[in-house]
Amino acid sequence: MFFQSLRTVAFRNLADDQIDTGAKNVFLVGINGQGKSNFLEAVYFCAYASSFRRGKETDLVKTGEKACSAAAVFSGSPYNDVLIKLEKGRKMIYVNGKKLEDRRELLSVVPCIVFCHEDMEFVSGSPEMRRWFFDQSQSLYDPVYLDDLRKYRKLLKMRNTVLREKGGTAEAGLSAMLDAIDPQLIQHGLALMEKRSRAAAHFSHLFGLLYEKVSDIAGINIRYTPSWKSTSLESIGSVLFEHRFQDVAFGTTLSGPHRDRYSFFQGKNEFAAKASTGQRRLLTLLLRVAQACCFSEMTGNKPLLLLDDVLLELDTEKRRRFLEALPEYEQAFYTFLPGEPYEQYKKEDALLYTVSEGRLRPVSTKG
Repeated sequence: MFFQSLRTVAFRNLADDQIDTGAKNVFLVGINGQGKSNFLEAVYFCAYASSFRRGKETDLVKTGEKACSAAAVFSGSPYNDVLIKLEKGRKMIYVNGKKLEDRRELLSVVPCIVFCHEDMEFVSGSPEMRRWFFDQSQSLYDPVYLDDLRKYRKLLKMRNTVLREKGGTAEAGLSAMLDAIDPQLIQHGLALMEKRSRAAAHFSHLFGLLYEKVSDIAGINIRYTPSWKSTSLESIGSVLFEHRFQDVAFGTTLSGPHRDRYSFFQGKNEFAAKASTGQRRLLTLLLRVAQACCFSEMTGNKPLLLLDDVLLELDTEKRRRFLEALPEYEQAFYTFLPGEPYEQYKKEDALLYTVSEGRLRPVSTKG
C-alpha cells in the first residue's frame, strides 16, 4: 500500500494543507530549512507515531500552537486512514477511525524505512545507537522480539530502581528483591540474545554483499558481541549474584543485553574507526538498505522508503549503484536541493513538488 494523501495541521513549519502523494515516487525540492524534512517527518509520524529526529515530541507542534496532527489516507490496503494527534504531550492514534491503545499496532500498518543524516550515529555514535538500530530492524518483522524487548526493559528498570533506592537497606532485603527479579530478567535476556545472534548473522551476510556491490570493498561484516558470555541460566545468575554490590555501587545493572555491542569489521580488523567519512556515510546508507531488504525477506511485503538528502554526499557512480541496490518498494519519498540532478531519477509514476516556507507546490503530475 502507499500514501494517497497526507494532511498536516500545525506540524512544525508546514502549512496546514492536504497534499496529494498518490504516486510511487514523490520528489520534494527546495533549499534547506523550508520544510522538506518536516514533511518526511510527518509521513514517518503517521507510520510510527514518533519522530525519526532527536528532541522533544512537543517540538513537533508549530510555535504558538497547542496541538498538532498528521493524517494519511491509504490505497491498496485494508487500512483506509491513520490520524495521529499530539496535544499537551498526550498522543492519540486512530486507524480506520478506531483508537489504538498501543503504538506497537502501527507496525503492521505502514512499514517505513527512513534514510537521514541522523543515521550516522549508527556508525560513529555510541553502542546504544547501534543496539537501537538492530532492535528496530528486528521489531519490524518480529512482534514477539518486541514483546521480549519491552519485558526485558521493564524488568531492567525495576532492577535498577532496587539498586538505587534499596542499596542502602539490609543485605537480606536487597537480595530478596533481586532474587525475585533476576530469573525473569535472565529469561527474557536470553530470548533477546538468541534472536539477536541469528538475526545479526543473516544481516551481516546481506550487508557485506551490499557494501561490496556499491563500493567494491569486500569482506565487511557486522559482529554481534553479547554482554553475557554464557547462555546458561545458572551461569548468568551466578554472574549477576557475584556483581550485585558492584551494581549497587554504580546504581545500575552493569551486564546484560542492554550492553550488547555491534561492530563493523573487515575480516579480523575493526573497520568503522579507520574508515573515511565517505565510507562511514556509505555504511550508514547501506544499513538502511539491508534493513529494508530484511523486512521484505521476512514478511514478503514491500516497505515505504523516506530518503532525506542522502544522495548529496555520494559521487555519481556510487549514487547509481546505491539506487540499484534499493529493494523493491511500495512507495518512496525523496528530498533534494535545487542544484541536484533529481530529474535523472524521475520515473514514470512520480510527483514533483517544490517546498518553500513550509508549503508544497506541484511542479508536475503523475506520468
